[in-house]
Amino acid sequence: MKTDKIFYKLFGEFPEIFFELIGKPPTTSNLYEFKSQEIKETSFRLNGIFITLNSLNTTTNEPIYFVEVQCYKDKLFYDRFLTSILLYFYQYQPSNPHWYAIVIFDTRKNDVDYPQRLDSLKKPHLRCFYLDEMERVSSDSLGLGIIKLIVEENQKAKISVKQLVDKAKLEVKDAAIQRKVLELIEAILVNKFPNLNREEIKEMLSLELIKGTRYYEELKEEVRGEVKEEVRGEVKEEVKIGMIAKLLQRGMSVEEIADILELDVEFVRKIVEDN
Repeated sequence: MKTDKIFYKLFGEFPEIFFELIGKPPTTSNLYEFKSQEIKETSFRLNGIFITLNSLNTTTNEPIYFVEVQCYKDKLFYDRFLTSILLYFYQYQPSNPHWYAIVIFDTRKNDVDYPQRLDSLKKPHLRCFYLDEMERVSSDSLGLGIIKLIVEENQKAKISVKQLVDKAKLEVKDAAIQRKVLELIEAILVNKFPNLNREEIKEMLSLELIKGTRYYEELKEEVRGEVKEEVRGEVKEEVKIGMIAKLLQRGMSVEEIADILELDVEFVRKIVEDN
């Protein structure tokens, strides 16, 4: 998954993080919907737009936010981005007159010279953020911590992952939302460390924390496949008991083994204690 796609996935599922990034209350996200919009008959596309919900009267003074994530140097970036916004106005005719162009650079090095011919748009509408300079941002925020993880240097990222996962477990009480947060962290890890295997991903996150995510489900299917292969006339329960030791050696907890092998937790715990 490309880095910019991770950002748009992040803002689509957790829009409050975007508003926290630009210094607005996270609850502002309740006034918006996040879209990706095609500009017809051109090669332009606006990948991220926070559009005010017209059904709510309270949104009349809230601006539209056009969001672009830029992780490489492009000399024509500002021409393309701002032209796309003006074409959007021409084609969609939004009733909201207020707007900002938000650019999120992974590093200031990828920013380029702003074209003077567009100066009239710069001061009132353009806002740039540089993720490599986010050290000044409070470390108390889970959302901003996830954004920082995307651009952090690899060694530091390995430390940050564990802190973010612990924070997610502590702060996110809704199980479904917690799973989405952990899946997002997992996606960032896979993107940052494409050569890591499943065991190394497990080591960084701990298998307990990625239960339900892609890596966990793949491992579950793999183990259940091994059980089927080994049955061959033997009692299925005996095969599962034999698998417990193997899974313990992989560093799995009793609860995880019980889930994967579809056994009672107390039964697995007793087998472990007896052996």
